[in-house]
Amino acid sequence: MSRSLSEEPKWRARLAGAGALAALAAVVTAPPASATPDYSLAAANYAGAQIALHEGVQGTPRLDDAGQTLGHDVSGHQGPVDWAAAAGAGAQFTYVKATEGTGFVNPQYGQQYDGAHAAGIIRGAYHFARPDVSGGAAQAEYFIAHGGGWRADGTTLPGALDIEYNPYGDVCYGKNAADLTAWIADFTRTYLAKVKRSALIYTSTAWWKRCTGNAAGFGNTNPLWLARYGPEVGELPAGWDKQSIWQFAKGGGLPGDQNYYNGPFGRVQALAKGATAGGA
Repeated sequence: MSRSLSEEPKWRARLAGAGALAALAAVVTAPPASATPDYSLAAANYAGAQIALHEGVQGTPRLDDAGQTLGHDVSGHQGPVDWAAAAGAGAQFTYVKATEGTGFVNPQYGQQYDGAHAAGIIRGAYHFARPDVSGGAAQAEYFIAHGGGWRADGTTLPGALDIEYNPYGDVCYGKNAADLTAWIADFTRTYLAKVKRSALIYTSTAWWKRCTGNAAGFGNTNPLWLARYGPEVGELPAGWDKQSIWQFAKGGGLPGDQNYYNGPFGRVQALAKGATAGGA
């Protein structure tokens, strides 16, 4: 049916109005452009960087360390490490920060990781998790591509995922327990598929309970590296019946932070050679 000349302006106005509403709806529903991830603290972040701040220090372990193996962990903010001195002070294993998120590589990584190996110290690499900037699989792949892999040489520990309080904002990275647990599973599943070894999980019991709802699904697959600065290990996160490594102090006689492996040196060697979580 043809429209009269008097009706045509009204018809065109209605179309124009509909187009404006559609354009407005597109603007409202379109996802916001992603901001550039913040890595301003990356050079200073390390395993446990936020744990003492949030949980405090309740003391140091008793001197009875029978059956445990002394080690430590380091990151870029320590600068070059005197590995001969570290070995002389009793360090038998170490973990070195390799990466953070998908945008930061430790500039000291080569000296620290390769230097430990040259000094006869069993070493591994760890990744500082940033669930707020990208997915777990993407970060596992970034970690592997920048030093976080594993080799069957008997002196390389499997990689570790450092998942702890967010230094950039909300302590749980703005995620609910289910989503954060899924993120961790995405990282560990990808690492296992690519490297054929299960990654260790570094965390504290308090953070794990608060941010994952005390998820119990990792204890049979991923060795636990527990952070607690007190005289005893204390409560473990759900799903684990033991810790493989206990980070018990910040600083001390070795560079970085102090750790005990839960067993004699032969157990550290076994993990480097391919022992599973149950044997770690």
